[in-house]
Amino acid sequence: MKNYTRQTYKIFWNHAKRYKLVLFVMIIGLILANLAEVYAPIWYKRLIDLVSSNQADKFDQGVRIVIFAWLTHMMAWLFWRINTFVNNYFQPRVMADLLNTCFKYLQLHSFTFFSNNFAGSLVKKTTRYERSFENIADQMYWHIGQTVIRFLLIFAVMWWVNVLFALILAVWVALYFYLHLKFTNFKLKYDIQKAELDSKMSGFLADTITNNLNIKFFGGYKRESKSFADLNEKHYKIRKWTWDLAAMAEAGQSFMMVALELLLLYVALRLWRTGAVTVGDFVLIQVYLSQLFGRLWELGRYIRQIYESLADAEEMTEILVAPHEIQDLPGAAQLRVEKGEIDFKSITFGYYENTNTFKKFDFKIRAGERVALVGPSGGGKTTIVKLLLRFHDLDKGEISIDGQDISKITQESLRANIALVPQEPILFHRGLMENIRYARPNATDQEVIKAAKLAHAHEFISSFPDGYDTYVGERGIKLSGGERQRVAIARAILKDAPIFILDEATSSLDSESELFIQDALRNLMKGKTTIVVAHRLSTIMQMDRIVVIEKGKIIEEGKHEELVKAKQGIYQKLWKIQAGGFAE
Repeated sequence: MKNYTRQTYKIFWNHAKRYKLVLFVMIIGLILANLAEVYAPIWYKRLIDLVSSNQADKFDQGVRIVIFAWLTHMMAWLFWRINTFVNNYFQPRVMADLLNTCFKYLQLHSFTFFSNNFAGSLVKKTTRYERSFENIADQMYWHIGQTVIRFLLIFAVMWWVNVLFALILAVWVALYFYLHLKFTNFKLKYDIQKAELDSKMSGFLADTITNNLNIKFFGGYKRESKSFADLNEKHYKIRKWTWDLAAMAEAGQSFMMVALELLLLYVALRLWRTGAVTVGDFVLIQVYLSQLFGRLWELGRYIRQIYESLADAEEMTEILVAPHEIQDLPGAAQLRVEKGEIDFKSITFGYYENTNTFKKFDFKIRAGERVALVGPSGGGKTTIVKLLLRFHDLDKGEISIDGQDISKITQESLRANIALVPQEPILFHRGLMENIRYARPNATDQEVIKAAKLAHAHEFISSFPDGYDTYVGERGIKLSGGERQRVAIARAILKDAPIFILDEATSSLDSESELFIQDALRNLMKGKTTIVVAHRLSTIMQMDRIVVIEKGKIIEEGKHEELVKAKQGIYQKLWKIQAGGFAE
């Protein structure tokens, strides 16, 4: 298991250092506030020494000491207020920047990445990342940073009172920090395990909530409940163990603090006997120990919280440092489509190592040609679409559009020139107007409505109380499959790209809707290079060319009339099955 602590700190620091002036003000403010609070007990020491001398005639001097003590506290109050308001700008600003970074980098990961990760887990990793920064920044600034500054100032005063006090304090603090760091490093691996189990539980919850209907249909309630309970039990055990470790650490630090206090008091007594320290020095030592112990008692917890936050951030850091699987080349050109000719040149590709979906595969689509891809499931039809969209990179070979290698152009310009209607459209939980307009953000309302009418989506949209402002639910769940496909078709119509891909785009439509949409699609395909992936052969009879693909190879190709006459042909068999006959 790789540790990403250093990378996490680096990412956090790179975002924080954008605000150098703010950081400078915060650090100076922290030093001045602590300086005031450390200096205040010196006034108390002087007051105690004055009172213990039984010199009543020095009353006015005592009043002046009280006034100066009050002014010192007011200075500390002022600096703390400044620090608080400056920090209220700094932390939320950096957290917002981190969220933007996570969002942008996450979205640029590949199709494979999102296929291999639960949406719920990714969301939790992202939101946990900004909270991790908040927690670490809090501990570093308000607690650990303040403790270090407070110790250095107290050490300086102790040195002024008596060098021996300062040396004892320095040795004790060094030992205290050393033991805590060793212990927290030991505990870190368990914190990381807890965070990983937390993500697994989130992913499991997201998966089962998404598949709630399947759980009901297949009687999986008890099975899934047991699986979740087993995972939850593992999470309970690792959580309890990390909490037990924290309790052990607190017991150890309590013992060390009592030992230091007794040792300093014993040394002070011996020095008092020789007249080396005053009664006021006892008060000073006790106040400083109280200040220091208050900080150090929680310091172990603060350090543990930092490591826990680092563990929480670990998984997102791993995502942020992982190179994107599909990347634009430096200086990649913009795709310019003038004709729309597509050429697959001797491509080799496999989803897994040592397996090839395609091997030295050649396939050319002429400009403006309407091509249908058919064949048995798993033959490679949808893979052709994914490769054209560059959701995966080839192992060998080249795919070009109008002679431009798609691996040498920007992904954004490539996909801007392709309109896709997938088999299972996924919509944003936004209004229907915004979902359709997503294809062309600058489109007018009238253009959106026109596209919806061509896709025969306007009819059902108009029936909703909120019309085009109707929110469709997560992934478009509030709409039927056919309604989602019509919205996706409207989106593709609005995009009006030179290359048009339909991946089983009418599979969820009833016969009447399909009849209407086929007419709209015929108009849409005019002058565009079109690829249609279909199992329902009735939808592709008018294509310029039908290509039958099986096991990554072109088995047959031609027009519908030609292929249905081919004896023992795959297309002929598929046609007979769908037309109501039986394959021989």
